[in-house]
Amino acid sequence: METEAQKKEESFAATFNSLTERHGLAIVLTDENSSALEKSNNNSMCEILYNSEEFAPHCEKFCGKAFAEAMKAETTVGYKCYAGLNCLAVPLKKEEKQLVAIVGRAFTKADDYRNATSRAIEGDWRRFSANEFFENVLLSNSNENLEKLARQIEKINGLQKVQSPKSRVQSRQTSAANDEQRTADEINLKSEVRSPKSKHWRSLLGSLLDLNYRQACFLILQFVAERFSIENLAWLERREDRLETIFVKGNLKNSEIRISISADDERLLEAVRRETSLELRERLADKNAEDEPQTLRLFPITVGGEIRSALVIADEVAGREKPLARFCRKIASDVEILRLRQQLTQRNWLERAVIKFKESLKTIDSEDFWAHLTNISAELVQAERSSLLVFDEKSGSFVAKAATGARSDFIKKIEENLGERISKKVLSGGEAIVVENVGKIGLSSAPEDWLYKSDSFISYPIAIGERKIAVLNLTDRADGESYSHLDLEILDSIMPQLAVLIDRANLKSKAGEFQQLSVTDALTGLLNRRYLEERLTEEIKRSNRHAFPLSFMMIDVDEFKSYNDSFGHIEGDKALQIVGTCLKETLRGADVAARYGGEEFSILLPQTTSEEAAVIAERVRHRVENGCFTKRQVTVSIGVASCSLSLNTPGDLVSAADKALYEAKRRGRNNVQIYEHLEKD
Repeated sequence: METEAQKKEESFAATFNSLTERHGLAIVLTDENSSALEKSNNNSMCEILYNSEEFAPHCEKFCGKAFAEAMKAETTVGYKCYAGLNCLAVPLKKEEKQLVAIVGRAFTKADDYRNATSRAIEGDWRRFSANEFFENVLLSNSNENLEKLARQIEKINGLQKVQSPKSRVQSRQTSAANDEQRTADEINLKSEVRSPKSKHWRSLLGSLLDLNYRQACFLILQFVAERFSIENLAWLERREDRLETIFVKGNLKNSEIRISISADDERLLEAVRRETSLELRERLADKNAEDEPQTLRLFPITVGGEIRSALVIADEVAGREKPLARFCRKIASDVEILRLRQQLTQRNWLERAVIKFKESLKTIDSEDFWAHLTNISAELVQAERSSLLVFDEKSGSFVAKAATGARSDFIKKIEENLGERISKKVLSGGEAIVVENVGKIGLSSAPEDWLYKSDSFISYPIAIGERKIAVLNLTDRADGESYSHLDLEILDSIMPQLAVLIDRANLKSKAGEFQQLSVTDALTGLLNRRYLEERLTEEIKRSNRHAFPLSFMMIDVDEFKSYNDSFGHIEGDKALQIVGTCLKETLRGADVAARYGGEEFSILLPQTTSEEAAVIAERVRHRVENGCFTKRQVTVSIGVASCSLSLNTPGDLVSAADKALYEAKRRGRNNVQIYEHLEKD
């Protein structure tokens, strides 16, 4: 059976819990040893920092000395701790025992809150889990709320305030009538929220912190629409000094709201103080210039005296303005905590993504450079389709270096007006654009045969200094959502490195133009043996690593010595040039033809099986046989070998192709022999 003392303790704890829930602040009861006897709604930051070996000594300098300071002053003492939290230490007695109630532990200034955010994102608090650290962060618009709670604590049964004429809190008290009015306001607000009509929403508002930020914003709009019978409304979020649309509902669904007012406008703060809204006359994005502007009511949502977001209503709100304003005040702290959690989570994810991005760059193959670069950039923002258009300064046009997703082959084949629709403007302007819907920016949708699934996209210019290099385009987000400025932040973090990589590749390509003479055969214009051997080594490594097929052929001009003897070396050189031309005209873009030496040629065939190589070899043989030679018909013999478990080095592959070539000569010349077939014979 419970004792009287136990009942008093339970009643005492219940009273504290009721007060902290009403005010959204913390109460921690301490004794002369600075021990926490009771805690109600304690700030999650305080819980973690005080139990941290590194930061506990800092806490001790403030809350740890609160008891001694309040007892010494014999009055309520206010202080701001090293973490930027505002507190009041209220001296009390409970059953003749000296106690101090630490009240508040809340941010009351936006700057203090921003500093804490910065420390948690990139400072000395980043080691703590963001979800736990900001699970119950407390915010208040002013110290007045802390003082009101302190006065109410003094009246609790069993606690008598230490008598003193010097109370700092009392000097700043508002009138009792004002207190009573605010209490009545709280009751009215609760009645609005707790209407039987909104049982589902009562549960939601009691557990906002269990949601993520976007869920909370969206469901708050639904609650306002249902409870206050409002059809047309929107949620705005502060970005720098502007308020931008996040969610819309009702007839505003297809409109983009452009608020022509700064988020720091004094009229917004005045609306908060008066518990009212600010009436604006705004033109919506889908309205004609001749139409009357839309009348909107903007209910600011403040944290620490700074406008962080706003509720916009396009319906008449007569008689509901104050309840709506109080509702916005009620949810402000929870919504801001969720926004911060999202920011920290995104920051942590971004750091991991950038690390993964940098690791991925180490594995890029030279031939896969552009495709790989485009793919890993697209993965960061969940884009199913992407393209990388590199700007050619000489021609003033774009070259599609890589494209992924549906119709990627189509983009690569566009030669005229590539990038004219969006990319050219973006590169010229030098600023990335993120579009939720192309219709909102006056741009017609892409042709139907381009098969885009979404009207939302990102177009990001890549530059180094004043030099414009390329444009990265991304669309068709995998989760079906529209792209936002958060996706731009991700790309911002990788673009400097991406720009350098692309610039180096371009410079390497240009340097290759000047170095072409050192790797090109002067007579035929084909690549020379030096280049072929380096490239062969590279391709075999790729083949071994990715299990790609690879084939190689050796070609010899039949009876070339007799041709030279009969017609002279000049005619012999002409014949070799014609053979070289036949090879160039027959091969695919990725194939590498080279003059191996004398009358011998070779062809490297990446990602080509033995069967495919045999078809290509026969095509080459036929083309030479029917070539327009001036003195007499010229033919070639060809030997083909392909990479396998036993042929996986440059030397082995060349030797195998050479053996097949020898067999072609032995079998009467002007034919193709496959090394794998010889092994079976």
